[in-house]
Amino acid sequence: MKQVTLSTPFITLIVLDYGAIIQKLLVKDKNGNTVNVVIGKDFPSEYTSDDVFLGACVGRYAGRISGGTFELDREKFFLHHENGVHLHGGKEGFGKKYWTFDEVSHGNSPFVRLSYTSKHLEEGYPGNVKASVTYRLENNQLHIIHKAITDRTTVINLTNHSYFRLDDAPTIDKYELQLNCSQYLETDQQSLPTGKVVSVKKSDYDFRKERPMRNTRLDTPFIIDTKMYVAAAIRSRLSGIGMKVITNQPAMVVYTPPDMPAICFETQNYPDAPNFPEFPSSILRPEEVYENRSQFIFDLD
Repeated sequence: MKQVTLSTPFITLIVLDYGAIIQKLLVKDKNGNTVNVVIGKDFPSEYTSDDVFLGACVGRYAGRISGGTFELDREKFFLHHENGVHLHGGKEGFGKKYWTFDEVSHGNSPFVRLSYTSKHLEEGYPGNVKASVTYRLENNQLHIIHKAITDRTTVINLTNHSYFRLDDAPTIDKYELQLNCSQYLETDQQSLPTGKVVSVKKSDYDFRKERPMRNTRLDTPFIIDTKMYVAAAIRSRLSGIGMKVITNQPAMVVYTPPDMPAICFETQNYPDAPNFPEFPSSILRPEEVYENRSQFIFDLD
């Protein structure tokens, strides 16, 4: 397993070729101490047994697809599923593959680009897909750019699955969260979208104004208000570290795992979009380029 380290005076990033995983993301807190703001394993070899996608690039389709199937151009495709739910690309999605380090630069804006080629019908998806992810540091910012091309019409939805932890507190209850999202997708007991778009008004999901998370726990696909520049912002008063999320994607799954003090911001298309024609299209055709551009900006109080 290989790893690459990139640094600016503000951020240090460690990336693995396995799963294109972000192993560590180091920033300074208000006292000048170095904080790893993502939950990760100490040793790269430990990631082969990880089943919660720590820091990984997930695909071909981030999120859930219902019934383990979808129809595309009048042809039906069958995916790996558990109890009718296909999650994060299947049994061995992109987060369980070895990627290739294509380019590394340690210049003023250091970056690393990795690639992975997914063969036709891997996990049941059509088309040979060439995917890449670029991690670039710019002062206090981490830019993540996912791209993909295909030789046959397919569906795709890539994201990074880092679990952010901004301090060493045992819970995230005191984190202050703001989401520029006035709507979310209703989901059923299997966390699959029902197709209904719901207002956050007068609900536990209303974070349009910054407020403490308290005991709110989320596994929720939020629809990003496109008129807003920043999709999400979160801050720990304990460490003084704040983070803003900016993306070109229409949605963001905000996930707070039940067994660790962390929060994920999975910038992506709507879950189960292949089975909902009214959702933004996740279809990628041979003449097109898929691109998910997201950035994570860190600051201090």
